[in-house]
Amino acid sequence: MAAASSAATACFLSPPPPPRPRHFLRHLARAAATPPRPLALPASPPRLRDLADPAEAARRLLASAAGSLVVALASAALILGDPGGASAFVVATPRKLQPDELATVRLFKDNTPSVVYITNLAVRQDAFTLDVLEVPQGSGSGFVWDKIGHIVTNFHVIRGASDLRVTLADQTVYEAQVVGFDQDKDVAVLSIQAPKDKLRPLPVGVSADLLVGQKVYAIGNPFGLDHTLTTGVISGLRREISSAATGRPIQDVIQTDAAINPGNSGGPLLDSAGNLIGVNTAIYSPSGASSGVGFSIPVDTVGGIVDQLIQFGKVTRPILGIKFAPDQSVEQLGLSGVLVLDAPPNGPAGKAGLQSTKRDAYGRLILGDIITSVNGTKVGNGSDLYRILDQCKVGETVTVEVLRGDQKEKIAVVLEPKPDET
Repeated sequence: MAAASSAATACFLSPPPPPRPRHFLRHLARAAATPPRPLALPASPPRLRDLADPAEAARRLLASAAGSLVVALASAALILGDPGGASAFVVATPRKLQPDELATVRLFKDNTPSVVYITNLAVRQDAFTLDVLEVPQGSGSGFVWDKIGHIVTNFHVIRGASDLRVTLADQTVYEAQVVGFDQDKDVAVLSIQAPKDKLRPLPVGVSADLLVGQKVYAIGNPFGLDHTLTTGVISGLRREISSAATGRPIQDVIQTDAAINPGNSGGPLLDSAGNLIGVNTAIYSPSGASSGVGFSIPVDTVGGIVDQLIQFGKVTRPILGIKFAPDQSVEQLGLSGVLVLDAPPNGPAGKAGLQSTKRDAYGRLILGDIITSVNGTKVGNGSDLYRILDQCKVGETVTVEVLRGDQKEKIAVVLEPKPDET
């Protein structure tokens, strides 16, 4: 009724039609006096009763009925104001993907069940009610390492957590326990009690034979968006970054331009075959978002650390037992090496006789020993020293060459583990 009323109103509001011209009436009279011409109609199709073959008659009847039904439904959709419904009756051709697209889709589908979402919970006290609550203070990614329930991620993802929760691809949530962690290499191992049929470990590859330019794929949970795939290539190899926890350098890091954003930390970096080649750990970006420079810890390094954490709950790494000056301070003195600030008497270097930096009775600074080489390998800064020690074992005796005043001396030092790892 409303539509009719509006239509009527429109008719009343529209101006009256203009009067017909006289020549129009003459043409109309001439056309009425002209006899009509016969129309040539196309031959009508044979009627169903004229067909001798009953099967052919049935086929045409079904085709006609189906066509009428489609036309009727599409017309009804258009009349009701739903053009999208009419297009639903159009049969679309199957989507055709290129071979490389199919491979990417298959890789994501096969490896997504192995990637998990990790929530870092912290205990907070409400300022008004004084109630103790667990609130999320961070999140990250991880992946299934084995069927036992071990999950590998970054240490900075779980740092400071009072409780950890792991969400699998099917959205089931499990409480996680920390098996062990290595702050120096930013690797941590968790454990969950989940059925074996829900745990799909990633196939472990090799990172020693990687090449710049080969395709890589990163799966993770950036900004809390679960299971996101980004692709790229290896931009560089044998990079070096510093651990966010201890500042100790991490060598042989993989650089990639695959987008790695906050929340991707701890997620896997895969090659085109779906094998694990690295663990995404950091990005280089002034803004904190992906700028095309991401870093992953190579799987050859991660594998050895994870095995030690699962077996012993810790990583036994040798130390000299010294505190050394920043590299800039040594450069300002015009020297090259590692300046020993402190060598505790109960530490490996102190037991061997390395001298610390100190002040005399008049307050003048007396420089300690400057380490210039270890086992014949030159030491130019702190990163060089860490790199050499990473190749050594606990209990091994190394030859440390130091500059003491104007004299060079060689001192044998027996390496020991960290005090908190004994």
